[in-house]
Amino acid sequence: MFSLNGKVAVITGGGSGIGRAIALLFASRGAQVHILELDAASATDTVNDIALAEGHAKSHSCDVSSQLRVQQTLNEIGLIDILVNNAGIAHIGKADTTTEEDFVRVFNVNVKGAYNCLHAAIPMMKEKGGGVILNMASIAAVVGITDRFAYSMSKGAIAAMTLSVARDYIGDNIRCNSISPARVHTPFVDGFIAKNYAGKEQETFDRLSASQPVGRMGKPEEVASLALYLCSDEAGFVTGNDYPIDGGFIKLNN
Repeated sequence: MFSLNGKVAVITGGGSGIGRAIALLFASRGAQVHILELDAASATDTVNDIALAEGHAKSHSCDVSSQLRVQQTLNEIGLIDILVNNAGIAHIGKADTTTEEDFVRVFNVNVKGAYNCLHAAIPMMKEKGGGVILNMASIAAVVGITDRFAYSMSKGAIAAMTLSVARDYIGDNIRCNSISPARVHTPFVDGFIAKNYAGKEQETFDRLSASQPVGRMGKPEEVASLALYLCSDEAGFVTGNDYPIDGGFIKLNN
């Protein structure tokens, strides 16, 4: 079950965190993985780890906010079977404290970046006779999270785009779903805490962990396992859905 043998998978932001975990797992299931990543060094590290496990992967230096660069990169790769829109950035701020510059920056990476990849990948999938798209949304798309105005905006857009793509291309044998993680423990989270809560790192980590009813943050590998299912043939009857993976955050945080 859950074989990806012969599948060509593009994963954006696959150099670290959730994207890295997805790349490693997909390669272990037989996919030919292509990582689109702004941080070339981290992408190379992921590719090298996949090679050590006798998998197949290639890294591509790519700013997903550039439509031209995304199109060029996918043209280099050729026809693909799977697209995982995972690349994204975070931001702290409310509506009246978020600068226009920061708002546009979050939009360009999280929203326009996903659109750019969809715009380039969907014609390829149509030509190939079908495909699977998985977008990384967030619980921030459906619940209010303090000081996350721009980030929540971007993930709400991802949720809406997922439904639109699922509807528009169901007749082309293209499935589209999204995953909405709560807090997941990644190197990004550690850096984020260190930058914004200097001197209170452990206290902040414990507080953020406790905000999930299960009492801990998620693991990238747990999100990757859900991604594998949704991108596999076993999920062939699944499209147009969002899957929270949140330790009970949405339903149990009363």
